[in-house]
Amino acid sequence: MAGVTPDGPVQHDDVRVRDIEARLSAVRRRIATAAEAAGRAEPKLIVVTKYFPSSDVRILADLGVRDVGENRDQEASGKSAELEDLALTWHFIGQLQTNKAKSVVRYAHSVHSVDRAALVTALGKAVAGEQERRADAGLGARDPLECFLQFTLDAAATSGGRGGALPREAGALAEAVAATAGLRLAGVMAVAPLGMPPAAAFERLLRIADSVRAVDPSATAVSAGMSGDLEEAVAAGATHLRIGSDVLGPRPAVG
Repeated sequence: MAGVTPDGPVQHDDVRVRDIEARLSAVRRRIATAAEAAGRAEPKLIVVTKYFPSSDVRILADLGVRDVGENRDQEASGKSAELEDLALTWHFIGQLQTNKAKSVVRYAHSVHSVDRAALVTALGKAVAGEQERRADAGLGARDPLECFLQFTLDAAATSGGRGGALPREAGALAEAVAATAGLRLAGVMAVAPLGMPPAAAFERLLRIADSVRAVDPSATAVSAGMSGDLEEAVAAGATHLRIGSDVLGPRPAVG
């Protein structure tokens, strides 16, 4: 199996192709089974490709994956440029520094980690600057940046900020995104904390989502669920799943 670039076909390692294909099929079966059991529509699968090479992303594209997630801007910007011949939707899912906003809006369809007002401001300015850059270059405008508000579900947390806003900050954060040109309030995102049953964590996230939808009824997306708890996330009503290791295997060693 091989992808195609403007310079011709790309040959893949057949062993790696078979490994990814088998893993991806198993995850897709898990999702379908969980959705059927819950009586829900299947959520969108975002394959998290952090630390994996661009060649793996090409294999995923050949297997029908269109949504990929990254959480390091330097790696994501490089991959998106190298793979611009593919019709991929890039999701930034990691913690984001405000000084990286300008770079992220060049390739990302969505940011799943909007957790503070300062980041909302930075992303709004970055989108405005990106629209100007594209206009000057004779390029088409980008779509509004989809923003998922990230929340901490740790009941013991006393402060928000990077890593997840506090639930009580949901309304104000949602209003900030809704009021910023170039941004679209997509919904909410969270990671089930250690020591808390995933089902209980996702129930708490859904209550937070109610506060966000009170600001914008169209903000219905729920980004929740990873390799170890996707079934609980599907049952709770997740619309987006972020799956990495169960599709691509153990992460490569980072030197």
